[in-house]
Amino acid sequence: MAPKKNDGSTKRIMNKGAWTAEEDRKLAEYIEIHGAKRWKTVASIAGLNRCGKSCRLRWLNYLRPNIKRGNISDDEEDLILRLHKLLGNRWSLIAGRLPGRTDNEIKNYWNSHLSKKINHKEKTLQSSRAQETATPSQKDSGTEGDEEEEGGGKESVNNSDVNFDVNEFFDFSAEGSYGLEWVNKFLELDEDTMNYSEKVSNIM
Repeated sequence: MAPKKNDGSTKRIMNKGAWTAEEDRKLAEYIEIHGAKRWKTVASIAGLNRCGKSCRLRWLNYLRPNIKRGNISDDEEDLILRLHKLLGNRWSLIAGRLPGRTDNEIKNYWNSHLSKKINHKEKTLQSSRAQETATPSQKDSGTEGDEEEEGGGKESVNNSDVNFDVNEFFDFSAEGSYGLEWVNKFLELDEDTMNYSEKVSNIM
């Protein structure tokens, strides 16, 4: 087994976590002299035990001049909403149209405030639309029911008119309240009346 080569170099351990005030001062002084470029070499030259990405994010999001943090105005919020609708989650492009704002701040503000606000508005609109669509349907069903009832009444009346048979009503061959018993009683009354009138005429 071949022995491992010992080049004398050891892996460098980078600092992680919160930046100190001393680290911020070193980074700001270096960028003031050399400019914000070549982030891979910034840390070693400035004497910072940080990676290039950490130095770049620290400068862009916290240390660069004319930076704005917090207190996003209504106009800025409206612009973020319109730009997000157009560009999506391309935070660096959105931040480029908001002077002094960083992509990291806009992303955090979107995730913590604006997305919840939009979801709430969408739910409110959906519930109101559901109520609006449900109310006309209930009215229509009520009017249809009334029309059906009226139509049913008209049909029953028409059916009664159609089913009524005059010949059947005067059919004396059938038994019942409209049969021979009723006719016999009527004739008996008529005969009594005639006999009474004849007696009165004979007396006179």
